[in-house]
Amino acid sequence: MHFYLDPGGKLTGRIRVPGDKSMSHRSIMLGSIAEGRTTVSGFLEGEDALATLASFRDMGVQITDPDAGELTIEGVGLRGLEPPKQVMDVGNSGTSIRLMMGLLAGQSFDSVLTGDQSLLRRPMARVITPLSQMGALISSHEGCPPLEIQGGRALTGIHYDLPVASAQVKSSVLLAGLFASGRTSLTEPAPTRDHTERMLTGFGYGVACDNGVISLEGGGKLTGADIDIPADISSAAFFMVGASIAPGSDLTLEHVGINPTRDGVITILRAMGADIQIHNERQVGGEPVADLRIRHAPLTGIDIPIEAVPLAIDELPAVLIAAACADGVTVLRGAEELRVKESDRIASMAEGLSQLGIENRVQPDGIEVVGGEMTGGVITTHHDHRIAMSFAMAALRASDRIKVSDCAHVATSFPGFAALAVQTGLRLEAAEE
Repeated sequence: MHFYLDPGGKLTGRIRVPGDKSMSHRSIMLGSIAEGRTTVSGFLEGEDALATLASFRDMGVQITDPDAGELTIEGVGLRGLEPPKQVMDVGNSGTSIRLMMGLLAGQSFDSVLTGDQSLLRRPMARVITPLSQMGALISSHEGCPPLEIQGGRALTGIHYDLPVASAQVKSSVLLAGLFASGRTSLTEPAPTRDHTERMLTGFGYGVACDNGVISLEGGGKLTGADIDIPADISSAAFFMVGASIAPGSDLTLEHVGINPTRDGVITILRAMGADIQIHNERQVGGEPVADLRIRHAPLTGIDIPIEAVPLAIDELPAVLIAAACADGVTVLRGAEELRVKESDRIASMAEGLSQLGIENRVQPDGIEVVGGEMTGGVITTHHDHRIAMSFAMAALRASDRIKVSDCAHVATSFPGFAALAVQTGLRLEAAEE
């Protein structure tokens, strides 16, 4: 599947992008180990979240098929999961495999986690290290999947200082802590998304956050809950950038989650001069939600605030498209986490920007982008959904046609992206070759 994009156009109208991927994963995991029924609305029916769903079904959890984002989960309790009938393949989903490592480390049975070729190259040592300190026994292939997790291990709570800001590592340790004796606690070098902490609280499990230390006691229980998942700000980010860079754009994104540990993209784009208005702020299921109105505005290159980077880590590829359209130089630092995503996103974005005639300089932990005039060209996505969607938006300011190759992975996080983009005004044609 490839995207073919004609240059120009503008984004207008009102749309709602799919549900938050991070929360969709967590709703399945926590709903499965809760006691009683959990109902979920706004569930993202993308390949990543569906891989998590399939894994928990394989461990004996009854989960209805998603219908327009709604499903129910019959929780089996902390100790009620059954041995999986097979190796659990989570496809391209780094969130699934890293969070499930923590949850499976406390089970009585052995399990094996694997994924697609991209996932098999992603490092897992950063998660294995703290889980091993808790007593888990996890075998890997030189630090990468497949992962063999031995069951029947007695886990003990620890305090762990995260060496890098990572919500996935934090969440995996907290999930293991549910099955550990004593207290499990962590400190972060910088705040990261807190969906796990919020959702655990929503399921009635006590989580303490005190002076930067996040902690919980093992041996409690989760109680089934009603979960309403807002639209994913990571998916909204592509449209936020597109409307910001395309003259004449006026686009409203409805029901977007604006969790303060996820709103870095708004902070960064506003600092560049973007016209982003927040309307109808409200709380939905313990998560802040709002409608975002974005209108075209001239952008200026900035030094991206280092504290905003972990709050926008998944949205940074889209931000770099905004940087390519800005006046001056945009400098991104402290983003080495981008090196270990679905692709090396620093290298992938640098390669694509160069293909479109945009000067850039790669650094070990970031990139400098010099704003300029984008040409057309062929973009290699390296099978990375966020690279594909970012460069689709670049066509709004390109001088010639852009082909974005290998876009099948867009369905991992944003099924229906092409149709929704066309609806708002992007000149996109999706075609198989």
